[in-house]
Amino acid sequence: MASLPYIVGNWKMNGTRASLSEARAIDRGAARLPKVQVAIAPPATLLHRTREAVELIGIGGQDCHAKDSGAFTGDTSAAMLKDAGADFTIVGHSERRTLHGETDADVRAKAEAALGAGLAVILCVGETEGERDAGNAESVVGGQLEGSCPHSDGAVDKLTVAYEPVWAIGTGRVPSVDDVAAMHKAIRAKLVSIYGEAGAGVRILYGGSVKAENASELLSIRDVGGALVGGASLTAESFLAIVGAAAALEDN
Repeated sequence: MASLPYIVGNWKMNGTRASLSEARAIDRGAARLPKVQVAIAPPATLLHRTREAVELIGIGGQDCHAKDSGAFTGDTSAAMLKDAGADFTIVGHSERRTLHGETDADVRAKAEAALGAGLAVILCVGETEGERDAGNAESVVGGQLEGSCPHSDGAVDKLTVAYEPVWAIGTGRVPSVDDVAAMHKAIRAKLVSIYGEAGAGVRILYGGSVKAENASELLSIRDVGGALVGGASLTAESFLAIVGAAAALEDN
């Protein structure tokens, strides 16, 4: 599966039981597009129900706590996600880093906990608009990778990196093709420096206002191995249009 494009929907704090119909529709659509690996990360309240509702697509958490259990009101451990039917979890999303003050060390600890619980990990990195304007985008993202990448045995085999420029998330703004290509090339080089040759096989997703209209262009860029999709993943129609764009590229 590692060579297939990976399209992941992050539902964020959206979704109730009524949303399960969208999950089922995504699952049925993905079955018709076998050249793409498809997954969604519903809110934790829907994890178990979504796992039961679908047959093919991956199901993941949007975050996890670094501890296995304890007095952490409102948090969810990686073991709990696994028990609910998750295959993976997202860690280090910019909304967690910004709104919850998570550091690189926090993100690494969560990634290690997830791997220890048997989950794959999607590790998010990305720069702010100010950091890009100052010419520091690549150094900022490289530093996040250095500080956040897990180092447990076999970590590289279950790791996906998602590059999401903070200023593009939910704004409708998208970096230029050249900017995305340069950043993904820099991320690839950093992964190789961290993990050696194994780093060349880690998929790197692009995220940040991905939609049907720009999916083909973004997914055609070298070292873009898929997409982490936000708002456009909330309906099967819009999400499957992105999956279809990835499948069409595989056919060419």
